[in-house]
Amino acid sequence: MKIRENYQWALVVPTSMGVRICPPDGQTVASSTLFRMQATSAETNVASISSYLGLPVKVLTTFVQDSPIADFIKRDLRSRGMVYEGKEVPQGGPWGYRHQFNIADSGCGARGPRVQNDRAGEVGRTLSIADFDLDRIFGREGVAVLHLSGLIGALSPETSRFCLELARAAKKYGTLISFDLNYRATFWKDREQELHDIFTEIASLADILVGNEEDFQLCLGIQGPEAGGKDIAGKIDGFKGMIERVRTAFPNASVFATTLRQVVHANEHLWGDILWNEGEWHIAEPLPIHVLYRIGGGDGFVGGLLYAILKGWEPEKWLQFGWASGALATTFLTDYAQPADEDMVWSVWSGNARVKR
Repeated sequence: MKIRENYQWALVVPTSMGVRICPPDGQTVASSTLFRMQATSAETNVASISSYLGLPVKVLTTFVQDSPIADFIKRDLRSRGMVYEGKEVPQGGPWGYRHQFNIADSGCGARGPRVQNDRAGEVGRTLSIADFDLDRIFGREGVAVLHLSGLIGALSPETSRFCLELARAAKKYGTLISFDLNYRATFWKDREQELHDIFTEIASLADILVGNEEDFQLCLGIQGPEAGGKDIAGKIDGFKGMIERVRTAFPNASVFATTLRQVVHANEHLWGDILWNEGEWHIAEPLPIHVLYRIGGGDGFVGGLLYAILKGWEPEKWLQFGWASGALATTFLTDYAQPADEDMVWSVWSGNARVKR
């Protein structure tokens, strides 16, 4: 996979930023009076692997003007080593724009997590290609990888067009395009044909396609994996068959990946992944991982995969670093991993949880 030689930004992600509030200690929302708040978005979850490990990352977004929540988000992005660019939108009064709230608990043992999205008036839905100079970003500055997620791609008609135009500009300037389909039924309601057409075009431009069986079926109309064994490991051949069908439909891409997850209980999962690159399969058989908080594991996988590609490693290490970055993300209370260095990630892959002094 060829990465353009001259670029200012290793990774660019468009996103709608919000905040997540979570009760501590695995408690439910209804039973709690104390909550932690963090800035959040799926796309910055992905980008955090690269930014924490020192690669230059830019976030394309939009903010509510003079909002303390917007200020909180900006401070958080700066703390992760990310540069942001985006329009300041006037709130328009108490019933105007705001940043979305995500209210979630982590689950505990046999009780699974519960997540509620409160996205009314979300300022990120206004994202427009007119607010960004694409010739500057992709041409004069230069971008190695553009990462797109189906979450921002389906958020509103405006963001759908925004992502499509970003993909077209990236292709024009030789930027690699990563697309994680991230299907959400509530986002697609009453827009199925429109979004199918847009997602299909973005997928046809993508160099890296990531999704699970639901994503490929419901976004792109690709037949899912055939039935296999009772556990996730027994279904690997079925997932490989699905990826083969995706490859046939989207021959421009050279990397296809999917994660494998089986939930034993809220704090223990079986975690694996499959990657195809230019004729070769790379597979991480599902292994048990301890889960503090499950949200963001898939984003961590994609973030690790993209970091490994940007570093120019061999494809086998793309898979390994992605697997370990996803597993690492589930050990943080944030929904993104915060690796101190590459060795922290590789220690997860090797199963080395010994004290490091």
